[in-house]
Formats: sequence, C-alpha cells, structure tokens
Amino acid sequence: MANYTISLGKPKSLQQILYVAQIMLKEFNLLVSTSRGYERHASSELRFLFEKMGETSPAVDRTGISGLIAAKTNMDAVEAVRQFRTILLKSPYEFRFILRIIPIEKVVPTDLDLIQQAVAELTPKIGENETFRVTVEKRFTTTHTKDIIEKVAANIKRKVNLTQPDKIILIEIVGGLTGVSVAKPDDVLSVLKEKLL
Repeated sequence: MANYTISLGKPKSLQQILYVAQIMLKEFNLLVSTSRGYERHASSELRFLFEKMGETSPAVDRTGISGLIAAKTNMDAVEAVRQFRTILLKSPYEFRFILRIIPIEKVVPTDLDLIQQAVAELTPKIGENETFRVTVEKRFTTTHTKDIIEKVAANIKRKVNLTQPDKIILIEIVGGLTGVSVAKPDDVLSVLKEKLL
C-alpha cells in the first residue's frame, strides 16, 4: 500500500528526539503547519481565530519542529476544523500564516504497537461499505512508512482506495509522540487550496 509521506529529515540524535517530545504539548488535538520561521506568527493567528470561535482557553505550543505547532482545545477537533473553514470562507484575509490544520483524536508514544492499538480503537468509524487510505507524515523518526502502514492496516477489513477514500487514517508522527485520527478527506483544512476554490 503506497502512500503520501512527508519526511522532514532524520533526527540528528536521540537528544533531538527527546527535546522535541519535552517542549511540546503532550496532549494535543490539532496540528497546525506554517512556513518555517513563522511559528510565532501562526501561533498568534491561531489564538486569535480560537477567540473568534469563542474558545477562551486553548493551549498552543511549539513542537520543536520548524513549521509545526501543536494545539489543544476543549472543542471536538473536527468541529474546530469546520469552524476554522467557516471563518476562512467568510474572511480569508484572517489566515496569513496558517497553512494546514489537522484534527487529532488520539495521542500515543511513537511505538508501532501503540499506534496500531490507537488505530484499532478508531477503526469502527470506517463503515462496512466505506473505503480507506492510510496517510503517514513523519517528523524526527527513523520508523519506515511502509512498516507503519503494514502494521496499522493489517487488521482493517475494509477496501483500500488510495485516490478517493471515504475515510483517511491519519498518522502524524512528531518525534516521540504520534497523533492518530480517522477522518473524512475534508476534515483536514488546507488553507491555500481552500483560498483557490
């Protein structure tokens, strides 16, 4: 099962992986990407957008990885993405630094067995007649994408559709932590793509 993968480089050392895991939120339900060097601006923009949505106490933090921010909101992550999309459609100029917003349903240590277990807990969200794809984005890990996909997809008794799946199993590896979701393709907000529509 081939798949789309973004790898932002191999870790230089175990200390680098541990540093990433130490400085970021341990429990996040959104990952937000921005251009490298604009993390501070994107964090401020994200807080402003949360405030516009009525979310008064979100946690927004660096991940230690260029261009990536972690956030924790009291809102359901998918609902938060929908509200961000509504703001984007009404006021596209509000999004100057945020590039993508990805909902996360579970966060586990970066371990193949724990990732598989998290996916298994979310698999019931894929209906019997629905198709799926596994999408892996790796940051600061030496784990191979193929190994991750084979491990998590092995026990899923649904058809695979790599081009137009009904659901996407999102596996977002951020050093020592991994965010996992089972989402519809439009549950991820791609700001530039939406602005072009």
